[in-house]
Amino acid sequence: MIRATALVALLTLTACDEATQAVDDVARRSAKAAVSETIVTRFPAVPEQAVTPFTDCVIDNASAREIGEFAKDAVIGVSETTVALVRSVLERPDTQQCVVRAGLSALTA
Repeated sequence: MIRATALVALLTLTACDEATQAVDDVARRSAKAAVSETIVTRFPAVPEQAVTPFTDCVIDNASAREIGEFAKDAVIGVSETTVALVRSVLERPDTQQCVVRAGLSALTA
């Protein structure tokens, strides 16, 4: 009986983890759309071939709350708040290191 209960609990947690992962994936895809649009329209110094790597760096270094904000902006539209949030994430040392690595590889590809 205890094994059965443990197995049911494990399966429930696994299903919950999978659902959480699916929601996270959707939010990240939406967030990437807003960040990409922001970089293209508000950061003209970023070369076209580097937009995707820069976007990935911003998303990878954003908090869950920030990703939620970006996902919301993908629906309601990019604003100055989106630009400020992208800029804030870009100013972080880890994001800057990622951008340098990604930007250099994007420019040589």
